Formats: sequence, structure tokens, C-alpha cells
Amino acid sequence: MWRFLAGVASALLLAGAGLVWWSSGKQDTPLLSAIAPPLARSTEAPDVAPPEAEERTREQKRFDRYDKDRNELVSAEEYLANRRKAFARLDADHDGRLSFEEWAKKTTDKFAAADADKSKALSRAEFATTKVVRKTRPRPNCPPPPAAREEDEG
Repeated sequence: MWRFLAGVASALLLAGAGLVWWSSGKQDTPLLSAIAPPLARSTEAPDVAPPEAEERTREQKRFDRYDKDRNELVSAEEYLANRRKAFARLDADHDGRLSFEEWAKKTTDKFAAADADKSKALSRAEFATTKVVRKTRPRPNCPPPPAAREEDEG
């Protein structure tokens, strides 16, 4: 029993000492000042003014895209124009009605192209060809990943 109490007391003492040691190591300066190079910590006013924020908000830009005649009003015709264009692209026989076949044409064409053996069913290998390929935008001014740098050097 004494060994147990001695173990608990020593654990509490170690935890307390660790807490005191950890709290005494706090810095009053922000972390950035410890990491940033001296030029970044310069207190002088910069010679160049920072870039101005764009005046128009996202909603103002969206409004301007819809307001085709620039009369500061979005009519129902202007508001529905994009939907009408999308509908017209899907309405293959131009009868003003959208059948399921017209609506699903892209998907059925993709299925038919993937069905190499024309069995009306996709195997795992055929299904893998229907994978959606996402287009990623290149990140501006970013260094290549470490693996790419090693390949370039080698």
C-alpha cells in the first residue's frame, strides 16, 4: 500500500514540475517573430501601397452577368436565359419536350463507350473507365512537391 501511495505522490510531483516548467517557457513575443526573417519583421512603413481590394462584390458581379442589356434590372427573360440555353442543348429533336433519352444522352453514351464487349453490363475493368476525371487548377507560384523535385534532380 505504501508503494502505491509513494508512486501516486511521485507521479503528482512529476506532473506538477512539468506544468511549472512548461508554463515558464512561454514567450511574450508572437511565434511569427521567432520564425520570420528580419526583413519580414521590419517596422518601417512599406514604400509600396498594398493592392486595393476590388470594389465589386461577388453578388454585384453575378448581377452584372445576368443583366445583359445593362439597364440595372434583371428581367425574367434575362434570368432564365442560361436555363433556356441548357434546355436547348439537351432537346435534341427540338420539339420543346425533354424525354428521358435526351436528358440522359451523355450518360448513356458514356455507358455504351465503356461497354467494350457490348454485353449491356459493365465489368469492373469496364466500369473503371467511367471514372470522372477532375480538372485541377495549377496553383500559382507554388514549388513542386518534394517527389517532383527529387525526380528533376536525379
